[in-house]
Amino acid sequence: MSKIRGQKTKPELAVRKFLFSKGFRYRINDERYAGKPDIVLPKYHTAIFVHGCFWHGHEGCKAAALPKTNTDFWKEKIGNNIVRDRKDVELLKNAGWNVIIVWNCEINTQRKREERFASLVEEIKQIRR
Repeated sequence: MSKIRGQKTKPELAVRKFLFSKGFRYRINDERYAGKPDIVLPKYHTAIFVHGCFWHGHEGCKAAALPKTNTDFWKEKIGNNIVRDRKDVELLKNAGWNVIIVWNCEINTQRKREERFASLVEEIKQIRR
């Protein structure tokens, strides 16, 4: 597990590259905010988290299935991640921030990625109004 990266993952880089190409400017992994969001858009007062389905327990997603071995360990570990994520989102919302979560399964194919990125831009612009 020491080889698992928490930053600069392929999905996160794809989202960052897309946002930059659309003219959005952001900060990455800013420690000043709860949960150290993957992307912070200060102008839009928005924090974006790019979550891996397995590690963050994406409900209803095939990629979030627990392994058959050492199930108790994984259930506890992923359960703690879910609790922490909810707490971080709540803290950000209470501080007046808008929070968007992009799941890995939403951007793992080209078609899905195009749809999700289009809706992401709409979400951000909707927040601005």
